Amino acid sequence: MAFTSKRLYVGNLPFSCSDDELCEAFSAYGDVESARVVMDRETGRSKGFGFVEMGSTDAAQAAIEGLHAKPFMGRTITVNEARPREEGGHTGGPRGDRGSYRGNGGGYGGGNGGGHYNRRPREDYRG
Repeated sequence: MAFTSKRLYVGNLPFSCSDDELCEAFSAYGDVESARVVMDRETGRSKGFGFVEMGSTDAAQAAIEGLHAKPFMGRTITVNEARPREEGGHTGGPRGDRGSYRGNGGGYGGGNGGGHYNRRPREDYRG
């Protein structure tokens, strides 16, 4: 498979890793256009992964070969070609766009689910 991207996914980063430290590690393999550790919006803490954009596809391939499954700041990191973002974006919380814990609606029978008041008795259930 031909390597076509300059954008790399970096996983299993230590939570103390900064953008500058990430950039420094990858600069040994070529020009780094950008390096970003992904941070949690609510807590401001690192999520433990990031993205690096290299200056060329050759530099990106060299970085993967040189850093994938290697120790970095006390952890073994994963370095892969980043997948393109999916269209449409993320629509929900930690459960994705599947809705709430109780299905569509909620309350005592509102919507398509909800509480137990709108269910048939078990003996009438036929499948």
